[in-house]
Parts: sequence; structure tokens; C-alpha cells
Amino acid sequence: MNEIVFKLNIGDTFNVPNSSFVDLTSKKEYNHTFFNLYKLLYKMPHFFQNEALDLWYISLMVYYADRKILRKGNYDNWTRKIKLYIPVLENEKWNLNKDLLINMISYLSGDIWEIEFRKRELNEKEKKISEGIQNWYVGKKFIPEEFCMLSGGLDSFIGAIDLLSENKKIAFVGHYGGGKGVKPFQDNVNRLLKSKFSIDDKYFFNFNATPIKGVEDSTRTRSFMFFTHAIILASCMRKKITLNIPENGLISLNVPLTNSRLGSSSTRTTHPYYMDTLQSLLLNLGVNVILKNPFQFKTKGEMLLECKDLDFIKANYIYTMSCSHPDQVRYIKDTKPKHCGTCLPCTIRRASLLKAFKDDDTVYNDIDYKNKKARAELKSFKIGLQDYKNNEQSKFRIQIAGQLEKNIDEYNDLYKRGMYEFANFLDLQNE
Repeated sequence: MNEIVFKLNIGDTFNVPNSSFVDLTSKKEYNHTFFNLYKLLYKMPHFFQNEALDLWYISLMVYYADRKILRKGNYDNWTRKIKLYIPVLENEKWNLNKDLLINMISYLSGDIWEIEFRKRELNEKEKKISEGIQNWYVGKKFIPEEFCMLSGGLDSFIGAIDLLSENKKIAFVGHYGGGKGVKPFQDNVNRLLKSKFSIDDKYFFNFNATPIKGVEDSTRTRSFMFFTHAIILASCMRKKITLNIPENGLISLNVPLTNSRLGSSSTRTTHPYYMDTLQSLLLNLGVNVILKNPFQFKTKGEMLLECKDLDFIKANYIYTMSCSHPDQVRYIKDTKPKHCGTCLPCTIRRASLLKAFKDDDTVYNDIDYKNKKARAELKSFKIGLQDYKNNEQSKFRIQIAGQLEKNIDEYNDLYKRGMYEFANFLDLQNE
């Protein structure tokens, strides 16, 4: 069992024998920039809801463990046993919802988790932010009508365009990690949206949260940490408010093409089961944020074709990043991040652009699946596609990555359309 004790307050001396001790307020342990934007935070109408502040810290702690504890060396080289000792403001509520939280993060990461909560009070930095919010001029408060995740990817760019075509008061929240691959694309997307829709800088938040010297790359809890940055901000509204999380339905369902994609290659970022579980947790905690994937039943190609400003997306999709590892071009001494062209997200992107525009001007590192790893990837895609065609009528497939309790026919139809879009592209590729 890997045990980690987290500290958030001066004087917290809670000790557990044989555990790691992490001071989450120390930049030597964790680089998180959320509180650095205090001038923006002061403009919020209210201080963070206690439960949302707890949730944000919990997500940082879960992500810390996910990055710091290696999967290699465990009995199956995957499943870890992790116990976290977490200080919270709302101790009673968290103990009532502990099982739900553990179920959610276990589903996300594929690990065995235990959590022990203990009571804490606001620390000095939090008190300073609270006082700043109280003292900020009421007439200058920041009150958006909805929130939206903005990753720098194509899906969230389309989501932002659709929202802004109807409402300019949308707060966008992004996150960037330690690599250099995503941030330039996020900056591009922000710049394009600001210019096109005449949006003020105050509507764009972008944060970093990176455990120092993280060694494990199969970080499936990143989305939890990503979402809580928006949830904590939305909680300041103290009213029912929507958090849009745009992602195409095929990726959201996360149906693995082959058995090899059940492990580290698999992501559950917006799977309906995860989203429903997180929504239940928010409701139980009294955090009135409503999660919404506006493209749950759309393929990526359909999202492009139905974008509310088709000319704008067609002219600017090249400035978005869909690749799962854009930094890896450094291994071939390429200085600028770019799409690899062969991973699953890149392949789905290429399929969607073929469907929508017939052409694709994105710059890819390997457009013909030439290198050895790419050829193996392409072969696995085609094997998975053939397996799908042999079992096309089975509704069990869409349940592989997680339980679906409603809208089964709609999910099944979406999956068929997504795989048809995928197949049309793959049929043009030679192994």
C-alpha cells in the first residue's frame, strides 16, 4: 500500500508511520498556479464554496499520487494500492460521500484507493483571497452565465464557437501541464476567440498544476483535476450554473478497438458513467454546477459540419491540437510540437476532417503511418475495425468501458456512425 499524508495548513502535524508526507502549499512539491491569478479571483461575486474548494484540493492530491506512484512493479504492472490522508473543510460531508468519491476515481484510474479525511480550517492564503473578494468593488464583479472547458483541442474549440455564437458571457477554463505541446495551441485558440467574438481577457482562465518530478505517465485522473478548476470557479456564482465539457461522442464512449487499448492507452475523460458519478457527487455536496457534454451524441465529423460558424472553423481548425503526445517530435529533433498523425486521437481527427471538408491542412509528423510504431498502430486499428464489423449488431460493445443506464439506442447509433466515419478514413490507408 502506497500511503501519502497531505498538509495544507501551518501546524498540521498529522503523522502516519511509513507514509510519504506532502506539503501541498510548497512549490518544491507541487506547482499549481490557481491562486496566482488573485486579481481575477478577487472579481468573483463570492468566495469559493467550501465543498468545491475541498474537491479541488482532493483532485490535486489524487493527481499527485497518480503521477508519483509507478504502475510498473505491481502484480499486473498496472493496478496500484493507494491510501490518501486528506484535510478538508467539510469533514462530515466527505465522510458521507467517501464511497462515491472512491468509486469515481477508481473507475478513472483503474487503481484501488483508500481515503481518510480529517478536519481543517482555511489557511492564510485562502483567507487572503476571501478578504480580497469581499473588498472588491461590487460593480466590477465577474458574473459569467456559463462555464466551458477549453483545452486547445478541436472539440472544445467547436464548443466555444457554438456557445459564443449565442452568448458572449462564457467563462473558459484551460489547463496545461509540464510539457510544451499544448500551451501554444491553447494560446492560439484563446487569441482567435477573443478576436472573432470581441471577448475580454477576463473570460479566459488557464492554469498549470504539475507535481514536481512526476514519473508515471499513465495519468488517467488528469480530467478530474482539470474539471475541478472550473467547478471551483463556478461555485463562486452561488447559483445553478452549467459547465460545458465539449467532446465528441465516439471518444467519450471510449470503446477500445482492441484489447491492447484497455490499459494505458485508454482514457475515460468524459465517459457518461464518469460524468454521471461526478454529477452525483456534486449534487450530494450541494455544489450547484451542472455538467454538460453538448456533443455527447455527435461524431467529430458531425461536430465540424454542424458548427455554427462553418467558415470560421474551416479557416482555423489547423490551430488546434488533438494529438495525445505532441511533444514526442523532439525525439526526431523537431523543435515545434505537432500532431503525430498516427495515434487514435489524430486518426479520429483526420477521419472527421475527411468527412467534413474532404481535405486536411493540419501538419502531421507521419501522415502515411511509416514508422514501425505507427504501422503497428494502424494494424491494430484495422483489426479492431474488422472485429467491430463482425459484431456490429452487439449493443454490449458500448458498455465495455463503463456502464450505460439510459439512452442505449442513441449511444449505439452514435457508435455506429462514429465507426463508419473512422472506417472511411482507414480504408484509404495502406499498412
